[in-house]
Amino acid sequence: MQMFHKILIANRGEIACRVIDTCRRLGVRTVAVYSDADRSARHVTMADEAVHIGGPRPADSYLKGDAIIAAAQATGAEAIHPGYGFLSENPGFVEAVEAAGLVFIGPSAKAIRAMGLKDAAKALMETAGVPVVPGYHGANQDPEHLSGAADAIGYPVLIKAVAGGGGKGMRRVETPEGFREALDSAMGEAATAFGNDAVLIEKYVEKPRHIEVQVFGDGTRAVHLFERDCSLQRRHQKVIEEAPAPGMTEAMRAAMGQAAVRAAEAIGYSGAGTVEFIVDGSRGLRTDGFWFMEMNTRLQVEHPVTEAITGVDLVEWQLRVASGEALPARQEDLMINGHAFEARLYAEDVPKGFLPATGRLTHLRFPEGARADTGVRAGDEISPWYDPMIAKLIVHGPTRAVALRKLEQALAGTQVAGSVTNLSFLRRLAGHADFAKGDVDTGLIARDLDTLAAAPMPCSRTQALAAMGALGLTGEAGPVEGFTLWSPLRRSVVLSHDEAWIEAVVEVQPSGAATVRVGDAAHEVARDGGLWRVDGAPVAAEVVCLDGSVSVFWGHGYGFEIVDPLAVAAAAGAGAGVIEAPMPGLVKAVFVKAGATVTAGDRLAVLEAMKMEHSLTAGRDGVVAEVLVEAGAQVEAGAALIRLEELE
Repeated sequence: MQMFHKILIANRGEIACRVIDTCRRLGVRTVAVYSDADRSARHVTMADEAVHIGGPRPADSYLKGDAIIAAAQATGAEAIHPGYGFLSENPGFVEAVEAAGLVFIGPSAKAIRAMGLKDAAKALMETAGVPVVPGYHGANQDPEHLSGAADAIGYPVLIKAVAGGGGKGMRRVETPEGFREALDSAMGEAATAFGNDAVLIEKYVEKPRHIEVQVFGDGTRAVHLFERDCSLQRRHQKVIEEAPAPGMTEAMRAAMGQAAVRAAEAIGYSGAGTVEFIVDGSRGLRTDGFWFMEMNTRLQVEHPVTEAITGVDLVEWQLRVASGEALPARQEDLMINGHAFEARLYAEDVPKGFLPATGRLTHLRFPEGARADTGVRAGDEISPWYDPMIAKLIVHGPTRAVALRKLEQALAGTQVAGSVTNLSFLRRLAGHADFAKGDVDTGLIARDLDTLAAAPMPCSRTQALAAMGALGLTGEAGPVEGFTLWSPLRRSVVLSHDEAWIEAVVEVQPSGAATVRVGDAAHEVARDGGLWRVDGAPVAAEVVCLDGSVSVFWGHGYGFEIVDPLAVAAAAGAGAGVIEAPMPGLVKAVFVKAGATVTAGDRLAVLEAMKMEHSLTAGRDGVVAEVLVEAGAQVEAGAALIRLEELE
């Protein structure tokens, strides 16, 4: 059977773009599908053809299997690639694709169903000789029987209420001597909390690591492409993945790889899949310390790290096997080369609990030397309808230490403006001391969350650079247009960052250098050959100004809004009828008296602040009820200056 001529990709975002990249290299034409929200999305513009399939909600578009199949038939596509998520592990969709005379680029519906129910999958794996987490989930609640089950499982064990939640009815037991007391306590608490004292017993994994094995099958045989460590998680969501796993021994790798291959061959698996294991890392990686959790019957988000260390294009393998080829390689042909990391860049507010964020990406740049799998471009909108992933950054090096340094450099060189992101969180995580040592487990992030999630605060030097950008003073060294001959040009600007106002005064010398005063600090700032200098020292900073905002990329990315304090004050006072000082300053003049009739926009007073004069105007029509200040008065921000009444 020959390679496909045209396939449809039943997905969106970065995975759709990823599949298109390989198809282009192989000469396979592609059909994209898109919702109303994705009309101008990157995957739509990359594909050879695109078909609209519905509204922005996934249920109205990317989950509409019949519309996707109809699009494939209408465009002459021979096969459908599901990507991951959406319909990728839906056996009913697989059957519908095949019933329509098309090829599903993935496993059979039978294989997906076999791994779809966790209990049934574990039973199947036990039969296939794959280790599963020891435990007792039976109906016999006799204390002696439960104690015997705990002995068989091996201590430490976890007693858990069957109807439990929130940690109630849960006890960790270290030795047989403490089992009965812990059981009585757990059952009593469960009865009180849930009206059901039944419990189950599970092996307690003291230092859990999440290690998964990439497998690939052709329906008869399977191979493994080694392991990935996905232990850096927050709330069970992977954050940074790596391959191979740190501390992995050859014996452990062989045991896990063989177990994963047995799992795949037991269900006649075809295509790319991942067998996930929970590993006890408390005593190092041991062949008797890993257990099957589940199998993902699709390509994984983190597949690029496996590609980086093996040199295999997994999407190419998917296309070749789905088109009828046998496995492209034997197990002995596969080798590990170096080390790779992947970091997931999301639009999310980390200090606020990793809340998904939206916004238009006004600026987006990825560094050279790193692979960036992305479905968005500068100017694209992060939609509330879908996963807020911006990109996956993948790096590869000859050793783990080198690869980790490259990851830190790649994150430092990534620039995003227009939405809050987890970029600073990723940078802190990549620099975490335990992570650097390879001492990872699924609880690492939770233990240091306060430090990792803290929002970076811009120093006065960063604020000074932002002020220069806000005033448009980002050119090369030399005189700045508009400076006053023989005297400095003095300008002021107000910025906001994280809801706090920053007031800056910039004095530009004829040479082009500037003195920037921010609060109690003063810095000399200049451009020199395209580089910034602050207080005489060159700094690796970049200042980007867009749409009334300015971003400074220096260590971290800092976003500032350019504030018009008078507009803010006018908006605030328009309805209330009180004209307030938008900032501390000197009242230079007052133009109205009590009883005067004014219209919206009339100038009422002048405030001198930050070396500049600012006109204060009426926010609406009205009558001056009271003038609360005289010319020459020094006022604080928020001081009431003039009160208006509505016209009768």
